[in-house]
Amino acid sequence: MDAGFRDEFGYVYVTARDDDVINVSGHRLATSAIEDVVMSHPDVIDTAVVGVPEPTRGEVPLCLFVMRQGAQKKESEISRELVNMVRELIGAIAAFRLSGAVRGLPRTRSGKTARKSIADLARNKFVKIPGTIEDPSVYREIKMVLQKLGYARTAPDPE
Repeated sequence: MDAGFRDEFGYVYVTARDDDVINVSGHRLATSAIEDVVMSHPDVIDTAVVGVPEPTRGEVPLCLFVMRQGAQKKESEISRELVNMVRELIGAIAAFRLSGAVRGLPRTRSGKTARKSIADLARNKFVKIPGTIEDPSVYREIKMVLQKLGYARTAPDPE
């Protein structure tokens, strides 16, 4: 089942699959719930949350977000605020600490975000970019941000 929202202009955005879950310390968390919290930040216009490996918790959420053009705050400040928002609205059990800004996310022509490819890249897996991705160039920056966050260290470049 798809989840999404309609903006004030009537545009429909498909944001997630309702059944996308990650397992954090034995607790199943819906990535769409975390994305909803992130999207409520006034300086964030798009986001994708995926589970990445973590030795003691199994998986933890990693968030890539697109900042609103002309945002008054820096990426680091927005990231700190996102951590506090997720902690307050979902709880500390989410173990949400990893986030980074990107200029765009890999979206299909129908508007779905290719989360599996982001998660695979973070896990150092080879990513074959599907032909349905509107802007494949976003993967270069995504890989750099993942590396800055400690993931995708040995991942081959997506092609």
